[in-house]
Amino acid sequence: MGRGADEPVFREPWEAQVFALAVALHDRGIFTWQQWSETLGEEIRRARIAGDPETGESHYRHWLAALERLLMARQVADPGLLARYRDAWMRAAGRTPHGQPITLHAGDFEPIGHSGRAS
Repeated sequence: MGRGADEPVFREPWEAQVFALAVALHDRGIFTWQQWSETLGEEIRRARIAGDPETGESHYRHWLAALERLLMARQVADPGLLARYRDAWMRAAGRTPHGQPITLHAGDFEPIGHSGRAS
């Protein structure tokens, strides 16, 4: 099933950002297109085995998983750093009204329950 001419390429802004990040990381030499293709293929296979119905809605989630794997394999990021950014993003997304851009703040990176802010 293809995309209609008037349908957006990306369903959500974050999907465009993941796409752009993949291109930028390749351009910086973090991975080759062959490495990217193989890693993305592995992520899609994993998702199929886990029961992904492949409706297209999870496509960029596979991109994100592939990027994370490549960043760890190339020692650009470790699982702890990725988890820290994922948690910060979720906090920022939780306070952002629907349709508004998500902005990360320093406090988003603090452990849950910790407040370094002065009262």
